[in-house]
Amino acid sequence: MSQATLIDGKAVAASVRAEITARAARLLTETGRQPGLAVVLVGEDPASQVYVRNKDKAAAACGFHSVKHTLPADTSETDLLALVETLNADDAIHGILVQLPLPRHIDESKVLRLIRPEKDVDGFHPVNVGLLSIGDRERALVPCTPAGSLVLLKRTLGSSLAGLDAVVIGRSNIVGKPMAQLLLSESCTVTVAHSRTKDLIDVVRRADIVVAAVGRPEMVRGDWIKPGATVIDVGINRVPDLTRGADATRLVGDVAFAEAAVHAGAITPVPGGVGPMTIAMLMANTLTAARRLLNVPAEPDLF
Repeated sequence: MSQATLIDGKAVAASVRAEITARAARLLTETGRQPGLAVVLVGEDPASQVYVRNKDKAAAACGFHSVKHTLPADTSETDLLALVETLNADDAIHGILVQLPLPRHIDESKVLRLIRPEKDVDGFHPVNVGLLSIGDRERALVPCTPAGSLVLLKRTLGSSLAGLDAVVIGRSNIVGKPMAQLLLSESCTVTVAHSRTKDLIDVVRRADIVVAAVGRPEMVRGDWIKPGATVIDVGINRVPDLTRGADATRLVGDVAFAEAAVHAGAITPVPGGVGPMTIAMLMANTLTAARRLLNVPAEPDLF
């Protein structure tokens, strides 16, 4: 069998960000307003600090008005909710993102529910979840990682995914469930599989599209993959790398990449696949939110 085509998430994300930058410039010309993104970080989690820094840099590069609020880990829930209310009322802010996870003393669901659905650029508010579930993408803000995965699928397979058999491994609210809804809206036949799925290997083997989002390093083996299938690996797992020393680590996905690449028609790498698309789609959601809140007609969808 031939080696699978590598789906270059970095290249696709760069093209998406370039289009967003051009659209943001047009919005500024039309309205005199920049898309505004506020990112809130509570605490000093190193991974969260990196994510927030990258999001802030991406927003500035796209020509957005970007605001970052960094709060100490002992910030009270009351104070955080008050900040969200302030951002909800700020006309210069069109997108609000509260970086997760939050410290344990803060109720994440209460914070996420307080964000105005129109400014919920993570797509986690129950209103946006409901709009996506009924197929109303004209009003929904879609979670960024599933949206980015769909862009990669369409760039690889073409604009129509109708009739393809898709299996999503994982049922999280952040990736698995919204990914299934997006694929259903594209007229795929969708199965959501998980840790309790019977005959999981056989379920995956029939799929034309496999989206792995289960959070288990290299769980999906090469012989699970139907010849020619397209594999989107959402997992980012850090595992020991004994070839580089006792304390060294490396990043792997939920799919055993080298094995799966022998069977698949196309596959995303980890890193460099879905990851770059997540921030690109956050920028896309912020631009979409800005156009809606400013009552400016939407431009053609990116996915």
